[in-house]
Amino acid sequence: MKKSDTRILTTHAGSLPRNQVLTDLLIRQEQGEAINLAQLERTTADAVQHVIHKQLEAGVDIGNDGEQPRIGFQTYVPQRMRGFGGESKRPTPQDMREFPDFMAIMQKRQMSRAKVFNAPQAVAEVQYEDLSGVQNECTLFRYCLDQASQPFTEPFMTAASPGIICTTMLNAYYDSHERYVFAVAEQMRKEYEYIHSQGFALQLDAPDLAMERTFLFQDNSIQEFRKIVEMHIAAMNHALQNIPRDRVRLHVCWGNYDGPHNHDVPLADILPILYRAKVGALSLEMSNPRHQHEYKVFKRYKLPASMMLIPGVIDSTTNYIEPAEVVADRICQVVDVIGDRSRVIAGSDCGFGTFAGWEMVAEGVVWEKLKACSAGAQLATQRLWGKGGLKATSARKQKKVVAKRQTGKTVKTGRKVATKKTAAKTTRKPVKKVVMKKVATKKVSTRKASRRGR
Repeated sequence: MKKSDTRILTTHAGSLPRNQVLTDLLIRQEQGEAINLAQLERTTADAVQHVIHKQLEAGVDIGNDGEQPRIGFQTYVPQRMRGFGGESKRPTPQDMREFPDFMAIMQKRQMSRAKVFNAPQAVAEVQYEDLSGVQNECTLFRYCLDQASQPFTEPFMTAASPGIICTTMLNAYYDSHERYVFAVAEQMRKEYEYIHSQGFALQLDAPDLAMERTFLFQDNSIQEFRKIVEMHIAAMNHALQNIPRDRVRLHVCWGNYDGPHNHDVPLADILPILYRAKVGALSLEMSNPRHQHEYKVFKRYKLPASMMLIPGVIDSTTNYIEPAEVVADRICQVVDVIGDRSRVIAGSDCGFGTFAGWEMVAEGVVWEKLKACSAGAQLATQRLWGKGGLKATSARKQKKVVAKRQTGKTVKTGRKVATKKTAAKTTRKPVKKVVMKKVATKKVSTRKASRRGR
């Protein structure tokens, strides 16, 4: 994965809002209705081109296709794999059971008709024999990237982790949860390796490693849940065995909804286990009220040298647009505890279009929040690389500077003496406004895209 020794890069968790026409087509298709496939192809291509343009316009460095071709971040899997049928009955999350009045509010929103809690279940041996779905998605994404007037610093593509597949599409066939998870991991390995072969950084979405503590495993003890997390990561590592660690990032979250979240498992209880994942970066929630304090956990459990951190610095469940100053503060807090500015990439807590029709943030607000993320990253860059920031060129020297700042002591950086007090003064200087260049896009020829997909 790309890292920068000159500035803070920006990204997001993957899913982005879909337009209403595309949403309706995807939902009707999932429900088994006959739809106009040519219309779906055209609408999807236009949507991918649109979200690429909007990401570049917002200053996103590491971007993707917004998961536009998919019904949901993990519920797309039964459309690509055999062995699923019937209907799962996922348990009501613990916080929603505890606060039925909040549950009533969620139901009144009628945000989605996609199968969120009633996806198909495993009714036979799972088989991933037809890769045309992931092949077409990668081909379309590459085609749309080629049409853009500027590239991303790096493109990435998401895929569902074995664990979240198995905790969403529940098991009605295998004799144990573990056997089911490893069977899915073996099959999903084909999708992961294909995405990697196309030159995209791979992001595995794994809310199961945190969120499922209050969903499927809410009646288990914390010790039992930790064992489940260990097993899910072992299965994931099996699926990633042929992909270099530094080409994979792992997204872990506690559920993308603005609920009470009062039973969320603390990051400290799972972070040491997450470090066992064969990935080069961790993407974690760090901006919403329930988890914004947990950057401090990295003081106790140091980030491995082989990993980067993608902290969520904008909230994916609220329409508040974060000020650049707030975003910069969050970035700098994380850099302080990590001790290496080049290993921090600014991101979002979670996606903005988890399922078709499941959008809590208005599309226009999403793009402004991503712009705020970029502006905050620019401000953090000025603090960390500019006058009064970290002047050291090596990670070792950076760590010394950070450590001294945390104690309020002075430290020589080779140019001048930096202190916590002087650093604070420099952050008050006004930031030069950066005018984003509007990206000109060309209309995608869906006929060409589909031909290349074949």
